[in-house]
Amino acid sequence: MSAALEVVRLDPAPERLRHVFGGGGEPALRVAPGTVVEVGTEDCFGGRVRTADDLPSRVCDLAHLNPVTGPVHVEGAEPGDTLAVHLVEITPARDWAVSTTFPHFGALTTTHRTAMLHPPLEEAVWVYDVDVARGTCLFRPRRGGPEVELPLDPMHGTLGVAPAGGEVFSTITPGPWGGNMDTPELRAGTTAYLRVNVPGAQLALGDGHCRQGEGEVCGTAVEAAMRTVVVVDLVKGGGPTWPRLESDEFVMSTGSARPLEDAYRASQHDLVTWAAELAGWDVLDALQLVSQAGLAPAGNVVDTDYTMVAKLAKRHLPGAAAFDGVHERLRATAAAYLTQR
Repeated sequence: MSAALEVVRLDPAPERLRHVFGGGGEPALRVAPGTVVEVGTEDCFGGRVRTADDLPSRVCDLAHLNPVTGPVHVEGAEPGDTLAVHLVEITPARDWAVSTTFPHFGALTTTHRTAMLHPPLEEAVWVYDVDVARGTCLFRPRRGGPEVELPLDPMHGTLGVAPAGGEVFSTITPGPWGGNMDTPELRAGTTAYLRVNVPGAQLALGDGHCRQGEGEVCGTAVEAAMRTVVVVDLVKGGGPTWPRLESDEFVMSTGSARPLEDAYRASQHDLVTWAAELAGWDVLDALQLVSQAGLAPAGNVVDTDYTMVAKLAKRHLPGAAAFDGVHERLRATAAAYLTQR
């Protein structure tokens, strides 16, 4: 590996797994901007759900689900700055993954916020065979019918920094700090931009998914431990109100709230104002363009707050460079890492 390319490893040892964003304490790792970090993450059940008989209510501490690895302190990051996190690779760490239904969690069951008279859903587990070489995961129905081979589309459901104001939030909750946004857009090749709220930003990630449908309707994806590679960088100032994402083709804004229309409004408002800034348009002109060319995939509609994503193709923003072109620079760092390792 080239001496000019700093590469460090962060394993998912128990002392490096956290269940909150914020709360202080010593970081698991300190890195300079531009560092490549090889991160191991556990699945949302901490690896305890392995068979169809391992019901989470029996084998897990439900108060400590969704562990994240970290935090990573990025040197020089100060409140108001922008932390850029480029996802280089996300690879399932095991040849199996799991998904579940919960009695009181998900979009199509009674919950503590949505009271219904009908019985809650059954708690059940599905075990998927994961074949990284073939790029597939296998759905097996529990009660008969055809099996379905699905393509892998690995992503991280949870990625974030310490919140502002000394607040502490469960890793199950999304918000302006990132957190459990559960958007499939957080796949390899994407750069996430998060506002720094505390010195060092305190980045953490976890909740790997082999794949997930938009909305995560049953409450869980194809949950898996992951071997993930990220590059972290820093843009001084310009911290966005909501996490923003950039791929080779799209700029994207997120918003997390309840009800769902407020998450939609937050994401759309951020995208409209960002597009106006990038293209030099009046806000009403940007609103008109986003209204005709924008996309609005759901992140999650099951968590403590819901997440929506607003997308606009970069071809509609000719010549614009988000955050001083850091996405392109991090793509180059990623390519160098992949070539030299």
